[in-house]
Amino acid sequence: MLLPMKQFDSSDWPALAARLRRPYQAAYLALYSSLYDGIVTDPALMMVPLDDHMVHRGDGVFEAFKAVNGSLYNLEAHLDRLEASARGLSLPLPVGRRELTGLAIETVRAGGRPDCMMRIFVSRGPGGFSVNPYECPQPQLYVIATALGTPFMQLHPEGARLRTSAIPAKSAAMANIKNCNYAPNVLMKKEAVDAKVDFTVGFDETGCMTEGAVENIGIVTGDGRLLFPPLDRILAGTTMRRVMDLARSLVPRGLLKAVAAEPIPRAAVLRAREVLIAGTTINLAAGVEFDGLPIGAGEPGPVYRELSALLLEDMRSNTRLLTPVF
Repeated sequence: MLLPMKQFDSSDWPALAARLRRPYQAAYLALYSSLYDGIVTDPALMMVPLDDHMVHRGDGVFEAFKAVNGSLYNLEAHLDRLEASARGLSLPLPVGRRELTGLAIETVRAGGRPDCMMRIFVSRGPGGFSVNPYECPQPQLYVIATALGTPFMQLHPEGARLRTSAIPAKSAAMANIKNCNYAPNVLMKKEAVDAKVDFTVGFDETGCMTEGAVENIGIVTGDGRLLFPPLDRILAGTTMRRVMDLARSLVPRGLLKAVAAEPIPRAAVLRAREVLIAGTTINLAAGVEFDGLPIGAGEPGPVYRELSALLLEDMRSNTRLLTPVF
């Protein structure tokens, strides 16, 4: 016989909030919610309504970027992509760019850490449980600051192991939108964890490389060219594009012959001198194994080392790309 379930109301909230708190929430620093029209620092209050279409339909877009030494890094590039993603879903941004920048700054300040991870979510908003976007009265905005994780190569200085993903590549229309429907990306990460490798890599119907679960992948060819896939079937990673810009300085020095976006067949990955993995959370990582075979010498190579150092310096001192917070 089923026991009667207890029903709660708003008077029970303090006790419920205490039950909801978990140790991992210590990494959650601050959240701005347009529903609250303010910032909260108690993780128990960092909630999104179940009827927000971002929750039950993935109908929303997002960006992830960093605060480094008290400044937001490469924010304009992330806001450019956020606006492009929102256009792709016909989703109006609820605030202007200047106000969005101010909200990001205030959220970092409320979190109290000069180094943190930032995410902006723009959702279709609450309004019902159908697939119809027009039942939502207005879009909503959520900005969250969380603790900054340790970059991949600091944890794995020996480099990364990769394998081919079995998850079909996204269509061009969806690959270019950083939306909140991340089921294929989740399955790619699950593949990597289950296979006990670091990253899986997607390939399209022609056998050419696309991207990782949340990473862009490039190669250094045997003749010294740095290649990333064309942007028509991948998300235009802000870190990838920054790495490509920085890599052009290596051409006059003779470390590279060229930097380009070209189709990369699987056979080219197997012949690569180096494989580079770029992403906001990992910075830049070196691939040393692909489908069980060594890449190049089987250790992080000279192009990785040079570009990793250039990227770290860019994050610390390129004032053109830094938005001060503190």
